[in-house]
Amino acid sequence: MSNDNEEKLGAVKISDDVIAICALDSARDVAGFRSFVRKGIKINQLEDGISMDLYILVDYGFKIPEVAWNLQNKVKQDIEDSFELIIKSVNIHVQGVHFLEEE
Repeated sequence: MSNDNEEKLGAVKISDDVIAICALDSARDVAGFRSFVRKGIKINQLEDGISMDLYILVDYGFKIPEVAWNLQNKVKQDIEDSFELIIKSVNIHVQGVHFLEEE
């Protein structure tokens, strides 16, 4: 009986912009992550899950593979927990290294 009620209610689709904002909030907590480059988050919602491409800058002095790994895990976990969506992939594309200005 509950299936009939669910079918009548319709479906909820979460916009790419909302997912991207969540990814940005998650990324800010990862050490070594500097920023996304212009148009740095691409979301592809498919029937069997979501694929994401993140184009980022990494702070100088951090290990790029470690930052990428931590970013993948944090973004995936936060979005799955927040929206109960299936994340198929989080692809990290490092576009450069940010050198801190000397004071």
